[in-house]
Amino acid sequence: MIGDVVETEQCQVKDPVDLFHAGQVVKICAPMVRYSKLAFRTLVRKYNCDLCYTPMIVAADFVRSAKARDSEFTTNKGDHPLIVQFAAKEAQVLCDAARIVCPFADGIDLNCGCPQRIHEDLKRTVDLCQKAEASGVSWITVHGRNVEERHQPVHYDAIKIIKQSMSIPIVANGDIKTLKDAENVHHLTGADGIMVARGLLANPAMFAGYEETPLKCIQDWVDIALEHGTPFTCFHHHLMYMMERITSKQEKKVFNVLSSTSSVLDYLNDHYGV
Repeated sequence: MIGDVVETEQCQVKDPVDLFHAGQVVKICAPMVRYSKLAFRTLVRKYNCDLCYTPMIVAADFVRSAKARDSEFTTNKGDHPLIVQFAAKEAQVLCDAARIVCPFADGIDLNCGCPQRIHEDLKRTVDLCQKAEASGVSWITVHGRNVEERHQPVHYDAIKIIKQSMSIPIVANGDIKTLKDAENVHHLTGADGIMVARGLLANPAMFAGYEETPLKCIQDWVDIALEHGTPFTCFHHHLMYMMERITSKQEKKVFNVLSSTSSVLDYLNDHYGV
């Protein structure tokens, strides 16, 4: 994924670019459809996540429909620093959407990565990134796979070349599942930040150094999700991801078909004391 972050001058918030000059690799929660919403962002921020993205929002729908705005974007005072990711075909539509969220967000990201990731001819990707830098973006996130690749190894060497070709911060994304992975990718690529998607779904505490989701994190998710009124399907799916590594196949058969919040809470209490 290549995400171009456009600064919004009217926002009265601290510049998130400062994170990249603090001397440490920036740990980032990726924009995940259905999943990286306010409740989950609140959770990962408790476990050393430095920067969070919203799920991708279609800018045209967001500008046109109040209903879309209400359903797609929710935040609060503690939800910072926050980047709102939009998909847009027209500059004016992106600008209009950015103006709407500007008072509530710290930056705007333009999704340029679904499905075009790095090109087979890496020079084309470097050229695109340099044009984005020239246009004034603050940083760029690169997912190290091409359009045909889904589960193949990530081309960290390509991310390194892109990083060496740029003056602005570069964020690496792809197959990062532990804090050690994040550190290794940082050393391999020289990237200024590390963005994680599925790794955080499986273990929201990974940036705090946990190898698997601790029970405290599961308890935190229950508390946060209930406080935010998270719909059951989302509440349950997050728990299914989080408990993947700590439950047996037999336990999964039972837990994954539970159909109500009360049944999930009873199960967690009976089996894990949560």
